[in-house]
Amino acid sequence: MNRRNFITTAAAATSVLTLNRSAWSSVIGANERVRFVLVGCGGRGQTVTYNMIRQGGELVGLCDLNPERINRAAESVADIQKKKPKTYHHMMKVFDDKDVDAVIIATPDHWHGPAAILALNAGKDVYVEKPHAHNIWESQQMQKLAKKNHCILQVGTQNRSAPYNHKALDYVKSGNLGDIRLVKVYNLKPGDPFHLKDPGDKPRDFDWNEWTGPAAMRDWHQDIFEGGWHHYWTYSGGDLADDAAHQIDLAAMLMGDPGFPLSVSSAGGRLQHKGDDSEVPDLLETVYEFPEFIMTLEHSNFPKYMRKTDGSIRRSDEFPYWTQNATRIELYGSELMMTIGRHGGGWIVTTAGGRIKEKVYGRPGDEPHCKNFLESVKSRKAPNANLDKLHSSTALLHLANIAHRVGNKKLWLNTKKERFKGNKAANALLKREYRKGFEVTI
Repeated sequence: MNRRNFITTAAAATSVLTLNRSAWSSVIGANERVRFVLVGCGGRGQTVTYNMIRQGGELVGLCDLNPERINRAAESVADIQKKKPKTYHHMMKVFDDKDVDAVIIATPDHWHGPAAILALNAGKDVYVEKPHAHNIWESQQMQKLAKKNHCILQVGTQNRSAPYNHKALDYVKSGNLGDIRLVKVYNLKPGDPFHLKDPGDKPRDFDWNEWTGPAAMRDWHQDIFEGGWHHYWTYSGGDLADDAAHQIDLAAMLMGDPGFPLSVSSAGGRLQHKGDDSEVPDLLETVYEFPEFIMTLEHSNFPKYMRKTDGSIRRSDEFPYWTQNATRIELYGSELMMTIGRHGGGWIVTTAGGRIKEKVYGRPGDEPHCKNFLESVKSRKAPNANLDKLHSSTALLHLANIAHRVGNKKLWLNTKKERFKGNKAANALLKREYRKGFEVTI
């Protein structure tokens, strides 16, 4: 029988926590509430938790290394749930709690995969924010565990649950666009140089070692803790893997979830903000070759005039100014062209001269995505953003970064083995180096 050992400092710096749980065995009745805990009480986690409660879930606990964040999260839901949640300062306490049905993982990116693996090992159902894994190997392990332990796993790519996107998918399937041979995905956002300033004071009783977890250890720095981790490979895949996860997944959904590409090539680097403290590209152009079409992903963090669809447009019958919309997707069919925005941007189909043939306004998919997760926990049916779909779409982001990190090269893939052909340096980046004491093993 396979075992997974994860060494953590939750109890002691050298303790070994070996988990070998049977499949989730209790059955939640149709009228019972799913009891869940938020792990990682930052802003995004609070938003998901609020929506989960509104859709009928019961928040039974809050977990974070920073007590101040726990307090803020408790305050944010006090108006919609009277029962006060328990507090945890170590995630292992959550995963060991038999009164917890499911967990929301909204930690920094480098903990998404390891935390989800621990939760799945404990037989918990999981809602994990995107990107769900730091690397492709972690995602593979999550796939195996979710199936082995019969757990529900939903990734926080809420476009999969937005009704207007399903209408777009139906339109694509109708064949009205013709043969789609080119898909363009945009993540062309503004951005400034990133510089580490004064390290600041670490919060009282805050465990920086555990926050760092599997990543390479470095001294405490408030700029890293407060979101600067996005700029370092040891913590994340940059804004490309973070925000572009929404667009690339929606594009994959519209194209029938085509899996791994035949090849990937990237060009770019730190071109605009040279000499700052960031490691990740501020401009990257990636080309994916599939058997029947080409997909491009254009990413930036510098043009000041590019904007994500604002909140007022997302929740009204309006469209963004598509030309300078930072997060749009374009499908070029042989007959017609579709332009679609994520998180409520809606979509249009145009003919020659820009004449609009079809249009559908959109609304964000946050609440239906949470509802879908809760329904899946009860029914045991696969959720909309399960790993069978998200594994390959998120892998596209990792592949883009890998092609860049090995020298902006074109790389060919063995799609069945999910490995690169003839490039040891690229294959080495399919998995990260795990810091001693925080290894993830089979």
